[in-house]
Amino acid sequence: MRQRVVRVALTAALVALVLLAVPLALVIRSALYADQRDTLERAALAAAVRVSPDYTGGDPVELPAPTAGRRLGLYDPGLRLRAGTGPRTGDAVARRALGGTVVRGTAGGDLVVAVPVSHAEQVIGVVRASSAERTVRDRVLAVWAALLGVAVLALAVAVLVARRQARALTAPLEDLSRHCRAVMDGDLTARAAPSTIAEIDQVARTHNDMLHSLSELLRHERNFTANASHQLRTPLTGLQLTLEAGLEQDESRLRPVLDEALAATRRLHDTVEEVLRLSGSRGLPHTAAPDRAVADLLSETEERWHGLFARDGRRLECVTDEVPGDERVPGGPVAEILGVLLDNARGHGRGTVRVRVRDLGDALAFDVGDEGALEADPARLFDRGHTRDGTGAGIGLALARDLAFSLGGRLFLASGDPTTFTLLVPVPRRLE
Repeated sequence: MRQRVVRVALTAALVALVLLAVPLALVIRSALYADQRDTLERAALAAAVRVSPDYTGGDPVELPAPTAGRRLGLYDPGLRLRAGTGPRTGDAVARRALGGTVVRGTAGGDLVVAVPVSHAEQVIGVVRASSAERTVRDRVLAVWAALLGVAVLALAVAVLVARRQARALTAPLEDLSRHCRAVMDGDLTARAAPSTIAEIDQVARTHNDMLHSLSELLRHERNFTANASHQLRTPLTGLQLTLEAGLEQDESRLRPVLDEALAATRRLHDTVEEVLRLSGSRGLPHTAAPDRAVADLLSETEERWHGLFARDGRRLECVTDEVPGDERVPGGPVAEILGVLLDNARGHGRGTVRVRVRDLGDALAFDVGDEGALEADPARLFDRGHTRDGTGAGIGLALARDLAFSLGGRLFLASGDPTTFTLLVPVPRRLE
């Protein structure tokens, strides 16, 4: 592209120079020839003024001395040279001047100007001034050579400017091309840098926006896969254990096992729905999840997790502080968040785990705490890949934070020792 820009600029400069230089060269040539003829005419007029009418009677005539390279002569009506220098017999230019007018012309390679000398309304002679045409032609060629040198210099400057502008125009495009190749090689962090050209900057911004959207799409897809695998691991393990236990029972005691397996299947379905809903929301607040009463939600949470903590020799306590049992919250997302926090407390905490619900007026606060202490950096606790004790995949808390945000709520670390997480869920203001 650089060579193309240079060629275009050079072609434009050549066309401009031709359109300007050729007429200028012709004008210069015409002006130099006209100037020389004007000079010859002035010299002939000055000599004609000094010619006395008595020269026809034999009186001598003293013409001004011509400058170098010029000839000045006086011719009588018979076209015989009477004084000065020039051909012995007057030429056609001198003959035409006998008609009483100044005549300009060429003869024998000379520029010639003939001025009539009049007395008593009669032409009594002709003053002829001439100079070699070669002298004017040499001046014309010298000026043309200078003009050609200026044109060559202008072309050289045009090439330098064109090359510089070509670099300025193509450098952002080459940079954009390098970033595109980097993206093609798998580097989704590559971004095109801004330049000083608005149109190329617009293309770069569009490219960066497209790449950002693509990166966000891939991030959501990766998050969905990680969230789904993380959230389904525990329920699938529980379902597998339930079914394996059912295989060891006789047919008369299969009904409770099947009921428990069915409940686990429903929980799996709810988990998949929540992960899909979060993936589809792209992190934007979304509260379309069905509402459930707080009392029912806590009862189900305690029923689901009590046995798991008891199996580890630990206690689970669920209490409310003057929160109406019929207060409703988005059931699916809140249940998933509580599940993440309880699983986090079970895997990384110790001692008794308490779930406490507090009424804050416009929101409900769900506190989930245990008797352990936080070992991770609180500032990075909710980042993917970081956990409270440095073990695990570090997905659950990040997922819980995104679920809370999708409800328009907030999840944060309320205390590091003992470790306590608080979930704020907005609820409609109740009329007293």
